[in-house]
Amino acid sequence: MQVVAFSTPRNPRWRWRIVNYAGEVIEESRETFVTIASAVAQGTKRLAQMNVVDNSQPVRTFRSTAHLRGR
Repeated sequence: MQVVAFSTPRNPRWRWRIVNYAGEVIEESRETFVTIASAVAQGTKRLAQMNVVDNSQPVRTFRSTAHLRGR
C-alpha cells in the first residue's frame, strides 16, 4: 500500500490518502495539513496502525498487440 498526499484548488491544504496497488482508496484523512511532508507522515503513521496486508493485484497498463500482427 502507498500513502499519497493531495490538495485541491478549492482547499489548498494537504490531506493524505492510503491506496492499495490496484489503485483503490482504502482510507482518507478528514483533517488537513499545512505541508505535504506532515500529511504523508501522518498517513504513514495511520498505515502502520492499520497493520493490513495488500493482496490486491496491480492494474495492468500494458496490453499486448499480438492479436493485430496476424492481419
